[in-house]
Amino acid sequence: MVEVKKKLEMLGEDVLNDINAGKNPDIDIPVRSLSNVIYDEKSKQLTLGNKVSKRFLFNVAHAKTFTQTMMIAAFCKELQEEGIHTSLRDLFYALKKTFPNSNENTFDEQSESDPIVVDLEVALDVLREQLHLNADVRGRAAGNLIIEDRGDTIDLSKLGTGGLAIPSNVEDMKFKKVKADYILVLEKNAAFERVHEDKFWQKQNCVLVTSQGQAARGVRRFIQRLSMEFDLPVYVMCDMDAFGFYIYSVIKYGSISLAHVSDRLGTPKAKFLGLTMDDIDNFKLHNFTIKAKEVDIKRAREMLKYEWFKSKEWQRLLKSLIERKIKAELEALSGRGLKFMTETYLPQKIKNEDFLD
Repeated sequence: MVEVKKKLEMLGEDVLNDINAGKNPDIDIPVRSLSNVIYDEKSKQLTLGNKVSKRFLFNVAHAKTFTQTMMIAAFCKELQEEGIHTSLRDLFYALKKTFPNSNENTFDEQSESDPIVVDLEVALDVLREQLHLNADVRGRAAGNLIIEDRGDTIDLSKLGTGGLAIPSNVEDMKFKKVKADYILVLEKNAAFERVHEDKFWQKQNCVLVTSQGQAARGVRRFIQRLSMEFDLPVYVMCDMDAFGFYIYSVIKYGSISLAHVSDRLGTPKAKFLGLTMDDIDNFKLHNFTIKAKEVDIKRAREMLKYEWFKSKEWQRLLKSLIERKIKAELEALSGRGLKFMTETYLPQKIKNEDFLD
């Protein structure tokens, strides 16, 4: 993208101008900690505040990180010019070198380069994928949806049991034909396979997506684009525990660590379908619950304090987890029969619009 390439060039020009003017070059990096994350009630998204840290070249504490930032920026500019994409792992190895006449490496571990990619992303206000950097593929989709991806036309209704492996970069993907009333997102891969095998997407006219745990950026962007471009509601189905609830909130509001791109990754119209404590009671799933661990209780208590979980219903649900000390996985529905999820639970919940917002 020309705009992204221009932003990278401007970053380099600003540093060069500082050097020519005899100044200590610096880069402004917005702070990405919880203290600088704000929940916007109107947009229903997590956003970054205005706290900024400066990274200086001539500063013992900053010099190496400053140099690493400029190296990654230069590498991304080359990717733009060549029109190619690469992985975060490839970037690490491409830039890993030992400085001449020293034992000092540019990067020792990928754990050094990955955070700087995010720093660059937030500093330039672009998506990592727009820098032509991809992550591992995670997440699948199926349904009456035809897409075009880099010249290939793909019909998601004709991909067998596997469905579409959602790429980490969906910026160039085009949705050619969509026949769906809503998007159903399932946290678990096993639940996706169960629903997909029963052709739920065909019977209920929807698009199925599995995040396979915490939703990767490509999955979140895929859901957001499909929902916004075709005005489709999104229903999210996760385990009944604090971690499942947070997976839903990341899809809807964005995440604390990536609050700077919530407007491009979050889907504010997403609603939580289940599992809930009411489902345990209403669908008689008591025999299929699991005892909550202390880490589950601790996480639920933390989430009680989050602004985006302050509604009366979410407070009640989180408190019931803490008080009853139980949790349940999506697979618990199979305790009532393997087709219970597709023939009873999902149709009833969706028909009754039994969601949490």
